[in-house]
Amino acid sequence: MNNLSLYGWNDTLFQLKQNSPYKHLFHGRIAAVNKTNYEVIAEGGRLLCELAGNVLYGRPLFELPCTGDWIIFQPFDDNKGIVVDILPRKHTLYRRKSGTLSDRQAIASHVDKAFIVQSLDANFSVRRTERFMVQVLEENIQPILILTKSDLEFNLHQVERSLEHIGRQMPIFFTSIFSPETILPVQKFIKQGESIVFVGSSGVGKSSLINALCERTVFSTSEISKHSGKGRHTSTRREMVLMEDSGILIDTPGVREFGLASDNSKTLEELFDVADFAVSCRFENCMHVDEPGCAVVEAVNNGHLALEAYNSYLKLRKESWYFSTSEHEKRKRDKSFARISEEAKRIKKR
Repeated sequence: MNNLSLYGWNDTLFQLKQNSPYKHLFHGRIAAVNKTNYEVIAEGGRLLCELAGNVLYGRPLFELPCTGDWIIFQPFDDNKGIVVDILPRKHTLYRRKSGTLSDRQAIASHVDKAFIVQSLDANFSVRRTERFMVQVLEENIQPILILTKSDLEFNLHQVERSLEHIGRQMPIFFTSIFSPETILPVQKFIKQGESIVFVGSSGVGKSSLINALCERTVFSTSEISKHSGKGRHTSTRREMVLMEDSGILIDTPGVREFGLASDNSKTLEELFDVADFAVSCRFENCMHVDEPGCAVVEAVNNGHLALEAYNSYLKLRKESWYFSTSEHEKRKRDKSFARISEEAKRIKKR
């Protein structure tokens, strides 16, 4: 038998279940998403579930179950079931789906903290960290930056200086799987029942870090070279594992790009210190580009706001604006299609 409270089940989720027409059935949490089914952790153990028609049809892809979702299922046969309902999501991490302007993809739901994993080698990128951080903050998830491969040679002063604005927003840990003393502070940061999602690009060592945190081999990895600090990335799906006497870890495949999937304007202003100057702009709707009386542009010209941070802010704000505009247009089209469908039904009844 599984104690689902260890997987995050609580009174709030229990109350949400009472609002479902299927409240009399069993509940569980999505541990992994496969191509044709879902691996679910329930009180009775682990089982494979497929989606009922009412769950599968009529939903956009990003509303289909993702790792971390709490679901209600009807069991049948041995270790199999049918998902009949999904409990309302909270703290869900999304990203813009690759190759699209307005489609988003759910990565994990009911997340308490996000470990943004970066390696201290040639893969290190402040801009990528900013991108992850903006989306995490937008979903009211606590971000934590985990810098792996700290046993390699790197310029500590340069790294710390480049992360000054980020360090004001979240804790930063320097880690190496070859130095257990660097893993212990991260372990202590994870509380029982908390759900932690790991995000980062391929090869930064997310799976190896999870193995070190769990103090056992949870995910297989290729042998890691102590000379280069590199190992072949092996995660191919988003999968949830339970730490002993601690939290729930969600491993995710490395991503080449992480597109913003919401209107992040306020979060961006706070991250890049733009908000401190924006309150002094002449116009309330100032875009901080070339408007007269823009205190943000003045701060950049006077050296009070770093040009690099300002350029990053503009780039991410533009991307966020494109997404939110496209999302709005898409909703308008969807509403129009729904009205046409309803009209077609009425015509058939005549």
